[in-house]
Amino acid sequence: MSEIIKVAIIGAGIGREHLAGYKALPDRFQVVTICDIDTARAEEICGGDKTISLTSEFDSVLANEDIDIIDICLPPHLHFDMSMKALAAGKHVVCEKPLVNSLREADLLAEQAKKYGKMLFPVFQYRFGPALSKLKALIDAGLAGKPLVASIETHWNREADYYANPWRGTWKGEQGGAILGHAIHNHDLLCAIFGGVAKLNAFVDTRVNDIEVEDCASISFVMESGALATSSITLGAATDTSRLRFVFENLTATSGTSPYRPAEDEWTFEARGNVTQADVDAVVSKVDFAHAGFAGFFEALADCLQNQGKNAVLIEDGRRSLEIVSMMYQSARSCTPVQAPIKEGDAFYNGWAPAD
Repeated sequence: MSEIIKVAIIGAGIGREHLAGYKALPDRFQVVTICDIDTARAEEICGGDKTISLTSEFDSVLANEDIDIIDICLPPHLHFDMSMKALAAGKHVVCEKPLVNSLREADLLAEQAKKYGKMLFPVFQYRFGPALSKLKALIDAGLAGKPLVASIETHWNREADYYANPWRGTWKGEQGGAILGHAIHNHDLLCAIFGGVAKLNAFVDTRVNDIEVEDCASISFVMESGALATSSITLGAATDTSRLRFVFENLTATSGTSPYRPAEDEWTFEARGNVTQADVDAVVSKVDFAHAGFAGFFEALADCLQNQGKNAVLIEDGRRSLEIVSMMYQSARSCTPVQAPIKEGDAFYNGWAPAD
């Protein structure tokens, strides 16, 4: 692969933010094409950048041998087919959340990536920012100790105007509700910090909007480490806020309330037990600058492709997020706790959306 990784963005909605992330790393990436059926919207997000070509033809993008990465920023029901085609065309793939609509599809994507020798990177940009860099440094330094409990609040506001887009709020279009499309990033953070989920118990309901899918949820987790966690989700809050708290035996890490960039917010790191606050502050003070959000996500991706970096979000992470979603819907509908793993042949392996 050349020193500069060449990218085509498919979809000019959230693709706008992806473009800004790539442009923050001009020595690593060049966006050469934006593909959208609404070429006027694609032109608008380019901001007059004549180095970016515009097209509405996905097949022409696949045929372009200069493109290294296809970045899919489309509604969820399109992710699987377009990712499969991009991998078959010999491209690496970036795909927005939720990655696909079932564990079966995730496993087929993994097989496709292996078959064509390419990589697929699910988008979880919340992992990247100064706060998470500091927490990771404290854990790596051995100061945190055993994980004990975590609490996550995803309390956002989504009203009728949000659901005016006809694919939103539907099983066919979004494939799920708040636990899939809104809290999935925070649940990924839970796993990135505390490890995998062993068991969970979930309650979901539609209490805010007149939609098919859930907009409220309450979930309890038992992590593989034995730590316990809770997640509270609503789309009926007065404002958009997220709050995360991770309690270890020697450290308590508490976020601010930023809803979409928690790793870029101010966190507190408080010592207890055998660790002093001076120990914690010394580690935190030495954490170097790192790109945040999409830029951080793409920087880790480039390191993975070019330098064997270890911080990229991989297809295994995307599959894990979908396994948690599958467990949540299974638990909510059966009114019982559900244990991992969900395997081929299990009831929710082929998807969680109700049959038509």
